[in-house]
Amino acid sequence: MANMIDEKTRIELKLIFADLKSEVRLLLFTQKSACQTCARQEGLLRELCSLTGMLKLEVHDLVLDGDAALNYKIDKAPATAVVGARDHGIRFYGLTGGYEFTSLLEAILMVSKGQTNLGPELEEMVKQIKEPVHLQVMVTPTCPYCPEMVHVAHQFAFINDKIRADMVEAEEFPQLARQHQVTGVPKTIINGTHSFDGALPAPAAYLEIIKAVAPEQYNALMQAVRTAQGAAKINKAEENHTYELFIVGGGPAAMSAAVYAARKGLDVALVAKKLGGQLTYTAGIENYLGLPKVSGAEMTEAFRGHMERHPIAEAVGSRITKIEKSGPEFVLSAEDGRRFRALSVIYCAGKEYRKLEVPGEERFMGKGIAFCATCDAPLYKGRRVAVVGGGNSAFTAARDLLGFASEIHLVHRRPDFRADAALVQEVSKAPNVIFHTPMEVREYLGAEKLTGLGLESPDGKKKLDLAVDGVFLEIGLIPNSAPLKDLIELNQVGEVPVDREQNTAEKGLFAAGDVTDTEEKQISIAAGQGAQAALSAYKYLADNKLTKSTTSRKEAWQ
Repeated sequence: MANMIDEKTRIELKLIFADLKSEVRLLLFTQKSACQTCARQEGLLRELCSLTGMLKLEVHDLVLDGDAALNYKIDKAPATAVVGARDHGIRFYGLTGGYEFTSLLEAILMVSKGQTNLGPELEEMVKQIKEPVHLQVMVTPTCPYCPEMVHVAHQFAFINDKIRADMVEAEEFPQLARQHQVTGVPKTIINGTHSFDGALPAPAAYLEIIKAVAPEQYNALMQAVRTAQGAAKINKAEENHTYELFIVGGGPAAMSAAVYAARKGLDVALVAKKLGGQLTYTAGIENYLGLPKVSGAEMTEAFRGHMERHPIAEAVGSRITKIEKSGPEFVLSAEDGRRFRALSVIYCAGKEYRKLEVPGEERFMGKGIAFCATCDAPLYKGRRVAVVGGGNSAFTAARDLLGFASEIHLVHRRPDFRADAALVQEVSKAPNVIFHTPMEVREYLGAEKLTGLGLESPDGKKKLDLAVDGVFLEIGLIPNSAPLKDLIELNQVGEVPVDREQNTAEKGLFAAGDVTDTEEKQISIAAGQGAQAALSAYKYLADNKLTKSTTSRKEAWQ
């Protein structure tokens, strides 16, 4: 095989390698019978190692040396691991040719010298990342911008042992590129579920990682930034103050209501355990007007950024446990002992999906575990999914998935189903639906991403590990309406009855979103109901001369 490195470059490389401080091992994993690029990558690495005694090449067969591949978390070939005194999680998948030759050299120098050249403040922030992070930077060898992003990812991996960073040649692994919908490079995939495009500078890349793996930390960080820049106008909700309007909840209905109420000039406060509501469990949203494709985290941030441009008091991180009426005022008691007062209330606490409470559930929530097949079915085109449940919602989810998923595994803990017979018959006839009954989920399987379910029969006699790419939990919803149970009458399933203007049976109390008895539970419907509730609350306050706002009613629609 002809040399891949010309003589001029060899001379330059010898000068560069003269500065190496410690030995670097290059571990190449090949699969010679099924990998045309493996031989070229091996040739390139052998030439590099011939230029200095500080580089050592170790060649492994991906299949025959399976234990080594597993130890280094290598799952495809060709794969090159750059390892120093310890493994920093720095990987190259594909040929490190073209512009990516620079990425390989930078990784070697960094590992040998033990320096990232990042600022000390950013290094310390990266060190503080506690969640496991797997970065896959999709590249092409002809892209001059890709090495910048690859190097940043490798710098982060070098600093923090919880971070793994892969360069992945998109042309060498087209299936992976299609899976992540790579239409331009570089594209960085975070933990298999989140992504961003372009070669971002290190601080911006850090923020993208925090947004994906620690959204609450990201929100707090961005809140501080917005406040410092004057973009956020919020303040802390106070106990010794009677607000004109108090909004309970943090989802689309609540944030929409807050925007409309603030624009009406009302003295408004919002209390929520966290912002986003069920959006935080949704990986992708494709049916919200104007946003053809957006993640739940991105939509939450967009809604929050819009809301906090208005003067609103917040008590985020607190949950309301009881609402009472005292004369013209409502008294709202929080779980942390605080008590808030308001002349009107919009209740938007939503519903919570029932969970299985089995190992792995919290780790994969929103990262493989989803609740809305109507929204997320297109994301699983050609992939294997499981639907857990036996009622109408489970069979409706399975039906929504029929035209997308290659396999649909319906798991139910009982031998019979509660769904309508016609729906069961329709789903049962589909060739890509497989039933697992009576079976229960005992655990979710996977490391950084969901790879399957561990199933077990109720009597414990039968066990099965089921390989799937996603799981839809369809075991019911619980309205978060308990704080209202002594104030108004709820319907038989615990929802809050409302009229078309979002009024409840209690004057001055309004409700919006999924906690209400509205049949359809969708983001756009919740946002619209939140807006209507705010307009109705303003009308109530104005008609009863309880507000100082002078904004006209007509302006509410503008």
